[in-house]
Amino acid sequence: MTTVRLPLFPLNSVLFPGLVLPLNVFEERYRAMLRDLLKTPEDEPRRFAVVAIRDGHEVAPSAPGMPDPTARPERGPAAGFGPDPLRAFHGVGCVADAATVREHSDGTFEVLATGTTRVRLLSVDASGPYLTAELEDLAEESGDDAGALAEDVLRSFRRYQKRLAGARERSLSSGTELPDDPGVVSYLVAAAMVHDTPTKQRLLQAPDTASRLRDELRLLRAETSIIRSLPSLPAFELTRTPTSLN
Repeated sequence: MTTVRLPLFPLNSVLFPGLVLPLNVFEERYRAMLRDLLKTPEDEPRRFAVVAIRDGHEVAPSAPGMPDPTARPERGPAAGFGPDPLRAFHGVGCVADAATVREHSDGTFEVLATGTTRVRLLSVDASGPYLTAELEDLAEESGDDAGALAEDVLRSFRRYQKRLAGARERSLSSGTELPDDPGVVSYLVAAAMVHDTPTKQRLLQAPDTASRLRDELRLLRAETSIIRSLPSLPAFELTRTPTSLN
């Protein structure tokens, strides 16, 4: 078992390998993390792990508020995640490589990172200025019939895009080239579909590429059918969350 210890960045969303993650970082715990990452030699990756939050708050409250206006806000690296941070996070995450890190004059950071590999969360350490975690690498197995499944998923995804564009009264570019590698297809489609965090988390931690593609095929067919039957989706924009303020 190959393990590694990396800084931990919890989010209310799921990062997939190969996908780009833009971040605006303002909380002190994550600013401290980035200051340390900037000490990494330029020829080495600036790596941290992204995990989806199961139970907790992405941004820790900074002032008293509801339901108790007299309560003191939590402080420290685990603020917002309860007494046992390990239980607050989903068990599988993704390593991110911060290719671009820009520090602003007010001490905040603008980060552009890319997901690289899946990891399993083994333990969380809150003893420092920010959370760190012991992580186990998760190999991506192909599974049976991944190639054929990827072709089916791409066809269904194109139909889904067209239906979604029609529901939103917008057009999509038909000239966009989509990948043909089954693993890349599975992650791209998982990230592009409009679904909640638990569903995306299930796709991230699928046992192999073929299993993820089968799940996506079921989801795409179901969603396309729903959109066809219910073309007006006034609440769709509510599913499009802005870039995390962390």
